[in-house]
Amino acid sequence: MLTGLDRLLAEPELRRPLAGRRLALLAHPASVTRHLTHALDALAAQPELNLTAAFGPQHGLRGDKQDNMVESPDYLDPRHGIPVFSLYGELRRPSEAMLDTFDVLLVDLQDLGTRIYTFITTLRYVLEAAAHHGKAVWVLDRPNPVGRPVEGLTLRAGWESFVGAGPLPMRHGLTLGELARWFVAEFALDVELTVIDMAGWQPDAAPGYGWPLGERSWLNPSPNAPNLSMARAYPGTVMLEGTTLSEGRGTTRPLELFGAPDLDAGALLAEMRRLDAANAGNGGATDSWLAGCVLRECCFEPTFHKHAGQLCHGVQIHVEDPAHYAHAAFRPWRLQALAFKALRRLCPDYPLWRDFPYEYEHDRLAIDLINGSPLLREWVDDAAATPADLDALARADEAAWVERRRELLRY
Repeated sequence: MLTGLDRLLAEPELRRPLAGRRLALLAHPASVTRHLTHALDALAAQPELNLTAAFGPQHGLRGDKQDNMVESPDYLDPRHGIPVFSLYGELRRPSEAMLDTFDVLLVDLQDLGTRIYTFITTLRYVLEAAAHHGKAVWVLDRPNPVGRPVEGLTLRAGWESFVGAGPLPMRHGLTLGELARWFVAEFALDVELTVIDMAGWQPDAAPGYGWPLGERSWLNPSPNAPNLSMARAYPGTVMLEGTTLSEGRGTTRPLELFGAPDLDAGALLAEMRRLDAANAGNGGATDSWLAGCVLRECCFEPTFHKHAGQLCHGVQIHVEDPAHYAHAAFRPWRLQALAFKALRRLCPDYPLWRDFPYEYEHDRLAIDLINGSPLLREWVDDAAATPADLDALARADEAAWVERRRELLRY
């Protein structure tokens, strides 16, 4: 399996249109070659390429920020002597001065396949800026590590944000290159876009189902994305950022588990299973929301972030064992939604929703920004609402997206 970066470096004919043009690179720590050389260093070593600038998204070009919502500064790259501009600092869109430093922007970002992951919003912003200023964008494609499954509610109009780049479901099933083509079509962008496709990517192949296990090393695309298990759970566990429950930041398994000091994890799991069984028993339109994984009661103590230094009781989602993980059956967004519903049933007054400034938004709840509307929160808080009610909403959105993306699939 060759990424777009690997192919650009290996095939001189692909690089030929870049000769004589000033190049910038948008990348992060996981932007590496097959042999783990960072894209900036690998491209700078090509004598016919003229790198004049670089850009870093959230967490930085080389990876300088650990937590969420911590800005990165601009700086001069000490190895190559070019400016490195932050797109997660004073600005989140490239300024005219930044755009004046290049003719072609190469985008090499490892995505996680989830709408809220901010790298895809940065992709939209640079495409829009390039369209307005006559710049070209080349996307060097990489795998979507969670493959092709689609899940979740579509972001509603008016709910766009830095964690909501457009009307996508939570788990969109596209690569970054496919998303770039969707942005161009969806927002009618007049931009010179080139996508260097991967070679040999098989998104339906076991056991990776999107991630080429045995062929590529996993490098954290962001500090709390340490492995494939996290990527698989993330379309659901990311919603924990909008709650008072710990998502495991400050532990060695972030975004694979959740809990709190006052949580009765055993009772929560029992209620989740009861709700799931009742949904199926009442002729629910869906299979089990807890299928495809193993849920295990656990305890953990975050060293930082929510509930730091306190023993939390919670649940870990296990999706790494091929004997237990079922790719088509696993639905992390529904699983996490069911956990919220079960907690609300057990403790109607539990202070679940976290009210704090989230990604520079002060007037809307984080849980609503994350889901692209208040619909999920309202479903959780409505005592009369059932899993079948949420499923009906999500299934309509998912079917529409599967049809819409059909023409975008390149692999």
